[in-house]
Amino acid sequence: MRARFLVVSALIVALDQWTKLWIERTLEPHGRLEVVPGFFDLVHVQNTGIAFGLFPAGRELGGTLVLTALGFVALAVVSVYFRRTSEREPLLLLSLSLVLGGAVGNLIDRILLRAVTDFLDVYVGAHHWPAFNVADSGVTVGIVLMLVHSFVPSLGTRAGEATAGRGDLIGAGTSK
Repeated sequence: MRARFLVVSALIVALDQWTKLWIERTLEPHGRLEVVPGFFDLVHVQNTGIAFGLFPAGRELGGTLVLTALGFVALAVVSVYFRRTSEREPLLLLSLSLVLGGAVGNLIDRILLRAVTDFLDVYVGAHHWPAFNVADSGVTVGIVLMLVHSFVPSLGTRAGEATAGRGDLIGAGTSK
């Protein structure tokens, strides 16, 4: 069953890399294509920092290496968490697979380009959300689903399996 979730990760990586390549071939750097006037454009931005352009490294090797190393550490942590997650928690596995796919997609860019290609620009009037990409979307949706799983655990487990296991544990500690 876990393999199905890894397919989700692979699809995120493939869609992310394909869309970035399309943008890089279609728009000049800093180019813009209006899609929904006053709300959504396609842009071509090279982000040398982390999410939302924080901590830009330029294209300097030292900064890029630090950000790449941090990306690999995050990928390793999420991978271990994925492997240790029970198959009875499909929502958590889905969320982790989205994060994995997004992390790999952005790491590919960072390794090959020393920057991450961002191209989705959402805005209202003059107020722009920082440009992002498919990988960022995967990570964001994955984190939101993890929060849902944390705050509403019954949504993230197969019907009856999680509560039966918890009841058994509680009963086992109280028997005489």
